[in-house]
This record gives sequence, structure tokens and C-alpha cells, in this order.
Amino acid sequence: MGAVHCVAYSAGSGTYALSGGADRKIHLWNPSTSTKIQTYAAHGYEVLSLVCSHDNALFASCGGDKLVFLWDVGTAQTIRRFEGHWGRINCVDFNADASILVSGSYDATVKFWDVKSQARKPIQSLEEAGDSVSDVVVHGHEVVSGSVDGRVRAYDLRMGRCFVDVVAPAPVTSVRVGRDGCGMLVGSLDGVVRLMDRSNGLLLQSYRGHKNTEMRVRSGFAEQEEYVVCGSEDGELWVWDLLDGKCKERLRCHAGKVVSCVEYCPAQGRRQMLTGGADGTVVVWGE
Repeated sequence: MGAVHCVAYSAGSGTYALSGGADRKIHLWNPSTSTKIQTYAAHGYEVLSLVCSHDNALFASCGGDKLVFLWDVGTAQTIRRFEGHWGRINCVDFNADASILVSGSYDATVKFWDVKSQARKPIQSLEEAGDSVSDVVVHGHEVVSGSVDGRVRAYDLRMGRCFVDVVAPAPVTSVRVGRDGCGMLVGSLDGVVRLMDRSNGLLLQSYRGHKNTEMRVRSGFAEQEEYVVCGSEDGELWVWDLLDGKCKERLRCHAGKVVSCVEYCPAQGRRQMLTGGADGTVVVWGE
């Protein structure tokens, strides 16, 4: 099957999940029963990022093809393939109503795509990054991107302004914005996950102990943002307390190989989490 690079829950109840990776396919699962429901095949290269629309009618994927694929969940067909990046595409995200797709690429640009029109070319391109864009998050009227240049850039689309935080002395691999938009979780290749105050750029807490110096490893919030979770290159999943930064659990998984991605179920009150690893498996934790 090859390494799993990305996992994503369906929106809302998180009943279903998608995974993608080196096998160039996207798999739809019921994580509670470990049942594979559908396989989506169109990529010619590895799949690096996935995102579901708010109504779960669509999802988007990207990777080594240098294209953003827009899929119809029901028909398992691509509706559109957006072209404009000249390097592999590392990340993709929808805005709230899934009218706009945002992607970040090895070509150091963030591009916007109009989902509602039939256009295949980007409607906007942001070129401030000094190196490959590794992650992108749409939060309200803002787009937040992380880059290999160690910086996180927040684009305020209403104001037409870009705010830059120098976060790490190493490439940024993962960016997550808290529900209230005030906090931001940033993972980087110096083996540190940082919780930043978005209003002033100050470091609120740091989370250490896991190994992350070479590979892209995703981090995230868990349990209504009470905890921080992150994979490790030595086959462990680390769980820290958000406030005091202390490690709560270290979970061995994925046959000791890189735990590349982690996603916590979006449904309130449902304690479930997914991890994907270099051993080619997706592990379901919790319920």
C-alpha cells in the first residue's frame, strides 16, 4: 500500500474518513468498523493532502501531480483538476462554504481556486513565502500558511494585509488554528510543537520529546483542545496537556515507523482519533 501521508474526517459527525498516500489512491473508510467503502483513483503520483467540504458532497486532494483534484463523493469521479502550480502540492483546504479552495506548494506559492465556476486556473496567487509552503489553513476571512522558511504567514483577505511570524529556526511542517482563532499550533523540524498567540506572536507553550527532524509530521488539537497530539519519526504518538506542556501519553504504533499524520474526530463528545504512518496503515484510536 505504501506510506500514508494524510488522513481526514468527514465534516460534522466525522462518521467517515479519507486516507491518501504513496499508493496514489484515496480510500474512504468507516473508522468505527474499520470497513473500506470506496477507493478513488486518478492521481498519478503520491497523495499528500485531503480535505472534505462542509456538506461532505465534495472533497479535494493534491500531491505530486502538481494539480488540485476536486471530487464528487457520490460518483467517485473528479469534477475538476485545477492547474497552475509548477511543483508538488503539499496542502489544500476549503473555505467555510466550499466555494473557494486554497492550496500551498513546493513552488512557494499559495493559490486560490473558484470551485463554483468552471475555471481551471487560479483566481489569486500569494507569493510571499521564501520557500516551499508546507501547510495551509482557512479560518474565517484569513488564510494561514506555514513554510520551509520557518515562518507562518496570515493573510487577512478583508484588509488585504499579510502578517508574518518567525516561528522556528527550522522548516514549519504543520499549522493548526484553534477554534476561537486566537491560538495557533505550529510543528517544525527542530522537534518542537509550539502554541502561539496569534494576536501578538508570543510563544504560549512548547511541546517536546518526540522526534521530528527530517520528515513532514502533522500535529493537532484533541479533546476539545485540552490536549496536543503529534506523531514522531520513531513510531510513537505523543499526547501533551495543552496548558502545562507535559507529556500525558506516548503510544507505540505503526511498527516503529514514521507516524506522519494525526486527525482528531470533529464530532463533539466523540473520543476518536486517526493516525497514518510509513508502514502503510491507518490506526483508529478510541471509540
